[in-house]
Amino acid sequence: MSSVRHDANAQRFTLERDGDVGVLDYSVSDGAMIITHTGVPPAIAGRGVAAELMGAAVAAARAAGWSVTPACSYAAAYLDRHPPVDDPTEAIAHREALLDEALDESYPASDPPSVGQVD
Repeated sequence: MSSVRHDANAQRFTLERDGDVGVLDYSVSDGAMIITHTGVPPAIAGRGVAAELMGAAVAAARAAGWSVTPACSYAAAYLDRHPPVDDPTEAIAHREALLDEALDESYPASDPPSVGQVD
């Protein structure tokens, strides 16, 4: 399992999984991190990569004292589902929700009842 890398000079976060790389690009203007692009190759889609990239970007923005402005649809949807939290208890719940979301994406509970049955 790889960790998110931040290249501040390139204004990019990356996360490698199984040889493929997900990216999040941003710019900074007037005290705001503007998330301009998130991209995850199909080979590693649905495994929580984009959510991990967003989590790292939001954490970096908060550490720098910046607000976060989504300019791409995934970033906007992520921020709608995961509003910023200031309370450490809420932060723990937020992290657990992200893990649950990643698991749901990886192992959907919508398998048909016939899975595993032999006729």
